[in-house]
Amino acid sequence: MPKLLSRAASSVILAWGWKRAAIAVLAGALSSLAMEPFNAWPILFITFPVAVWLIDGAGAGKRRGVPAAMMAGWWFGFGYFVPGLYWIGYAFLVDADTFAWLLPFAICGLPAYLALFTALSFGLARLLWDRGALRILSLAGALTIAEWLRGHILTGFPWNAFGYALTEPLALAQTLSLIGIWGMTFIAVAVVASPAVLFDDIADTRRRWVAPTAALGVLIAMAVFGIIRLQLTPTRLVENVRLRIMQPNLQQDQRFNYAAKAEVMQKYLTLSDRSTGPNATGVRDASLLIWPESAFPFFLAREPDALAQIAELLPKGTILLTGAVRPPEMPPGRRITRAYNSIYSIDHDGTLLSVYDKLHLVPFGEYLPYQDMMEKIGFVQLTKVQGGFLTGTTRHNMELPNAPPLLPLICYEAIFPDEINIRGTRPGWMLNLTNDGWFGNSTGPYQHLQQARMRAVEQGLPLVRAANTGISAVIDPVGRIVGRLGLGVEGVLDATLPAKIPPTIYARVGELPAAVLVALSMMLVLLRRRTPTR
Repeated sequence: MPKLLSRAASSVILAWGWKRAAIAVLAGALSSLAMEPFNAWPILFITFPVAVWLIDGAGAGKRRGVPAAMMAGWWFGFGYFVPGLYWIGYAFLVDADTFAWLLPFAICGLPAYLALFTALSFGLARLLWDRGALRILSLAGALTIAEWLRGHILTGFPWNAFGYALTEPLALAQTLSLIGIWGMTFIAVAVVASPAVLFDDIADTRRRWVAPTAALGVLIAMAVFGIIRLQLTPTRLVENVRLRIMQPNLQQDQRFNYAAKAEVMQKYLTLSDRSTGPNATGVRDASLLIWPESAFPFFLAREPDALAQIAELLPKGTILLTGAVRPPEMPPGRRITRAYNSIYSIDHDGTLLSVYDKLHLVPFGEYLPYQDMMEKIGFVQLTKVQGGFLTGTTRHNMELPNAPPLLPLICYEAIFPDEINIRGTRPGWMLNLTNDGWFGNSTGPYQHLQQARMRAVEQGLPLVRAANTGISAVIDPVGRIVGRLGLGVEGVLDATLPAKIPPTIYARVGELPAAVLVALSMMLVLLRRRTPTR
């Protein structure tokens, strides 16, 4: 068996042309199984050594092998992102007459762009490459830098960062409270790539067992830390804050049809007041009623009859938190063409208490890059809002009269870890309103839930999630799911709000630990390259 594996490693290193591209694509595609809902992350112990051997084999190319390494990295990334993000194509079928022709571009175009960052990481790693175990750190550091850039350039898209591979079981995810997702990405890559060293030439790596043993030690340390943290942090609840999350499971085309206004409103009202047990009294049991993102196919603030129906539904002392499209302030009589994607808090008498406007809009969903030019040549974003949605000004807490202040996050704002930290008063919980109905019964909603869930672990804050078609959930500050409604289910979820815990190390210092990990690894690699070998 060892000889067979050594031959397999040699065949990857020596592969060229289409065989090399096929190996990279296959390794990337298999790596996508490490993400939700499969969580088959041990497969990375096979696919990432392949990535190491692909970079090893690039040394025979021109310019120190950097172009060949980048090409292998692009194919690896393309193979990873196509099966990981295929579900984006579902959104282009909601209005198939308008957008179906873009389906191939969506399924392949976005992965082709994101793969550029993987190509960059392989090329940078090749620049730092050397024989021996330290080349594993070159890959881990380079890939962490590239993943961070992926999460920031052109507004960023850090979906399925490699660090999420080590967030199941939950004990392993507790390391996020120390180093965040970018630090976890560094550790994940270094750990799963370490078996490649076992097949090194003895002249290059004398003690080949050191790197895999160290990787195993890191995993054990993470598990022990996580188990202890979970045992020492039981789920505590906030007194007198009872949640009711309404999950309507409406089809996407129905939600954005003004003609369905009465039907949608009646469904929300009826479902929100549904009794869930023999002694339940419907919405009167809740102090906070929560509806999902963009809940109405109309401007709620401009519909007095809808506000009156909400006031009739809510008992005294109950607050509604709901997504809604908010028109900008404009002179009377002017036509409204653009709007904010917002969250309202509404009192029992129909008064609008506070509002939050979404800051991080979805490209091609809520706006188009170069919006005016794209509209002139006939393109529109999926939501068909002429000019695109307006962007909010600041991220801020929403104050509530009968609950701790909350930090609002609309849709995929919850996947950006460095946007959660805000200056000022620390909130008591996070609220994520979303509409994953765009993506049908696919892996996308599961991935979205997992990434939002990890923000709770990073910050030490509970997270409450209301999704149109699911998955709605209540998550405690160490990531335990204390209540959930499954994908494609219509219903209500009743729960008590979990209490926050003291700020985590990550909440206090942000990306500093991840930066230190990457900087130290690069220093070790560069020092090794400058040290003459005997």
